[in-house]
Parts: sequence; C-alpha cells; structure tokens
Amino acid sequence: MTKSLIWSILLKVQRFLSDTLCLRIRKQGCQALQLRPETISVITNDGRNIVGVLKGFDQATNIILDESHERVYSTKEGVQQLVLGLYIIRGDNISIVGEIDEELDAGLDLSKLRAHPLKPVIH
Repeated sequence: MTKSLIWSILLKVQRFLSDTLCLRIRKQGCQALQLRPETISVITNDGRNIVGVLKGFDQATNIILDESHERVYSTKEGVQQLVLGLYIIRGDNISIVGEIDEELDAGLDLSKLRAHPLKPVIH
C-alpha cells in the first residue's frame, strides 16, 4: 500500500466518524453502537496489524473488535495469524483504521506473502 492510499483511507475514516457518528457517540458515551458488522484492519502505534469485526467504539477512538487476529509479517516466512478473539484497542495506540474488502482478503495467500514488519511510531 502506498502512503497516499493509506492517508486517503485514514481521511475517509475520519470524515465518516466525525460527520455521521459524532452526535450519536456524544449522546451514548462509551456504549456500543448499532453498526453493520464490518471487518477492519487497525495499524497500531507499535507496528501491529490487527484485523477483526468492528463491534463498537467511543469518543476516545477506543475500538472493540470481535473475531480478531494479529497478522505478523516476516521477510523469511509467510504471514502468521495469531488469534486474539474479542479485543479492545485503546484509541491512543491507534495509528490507522481501514475497512477490508473480505472478497479480496480471502483471495490472498498469506502463507506466501512476505514483508518487513512495521516499525513503531516515534513521537
């Protein structure tokens, strides 16, 4: 993924969250919203890639994922998927959130995919 594509996705997610859901979040606080079950990918500040079904979020961008797993990338072997199950990610540890096209994702052969792991964000 190119940086411009990542930023484009991030801006779309930010607009979606701020434009359509801000008022509902403020009214409901930290409660889970009635969302369509969307599979998303979250890149954390420490370089982890966590994929799961979005179940809820709050005004601090804390995210609740169900059926989640972490994708661990390596240059020597294929992508490992570590099962996490129900998982909460703190908003201050989230770098990028993006929706996953499940058909395209299912077509990927992760055992043959090799990549350098992401480095942590340095502030």
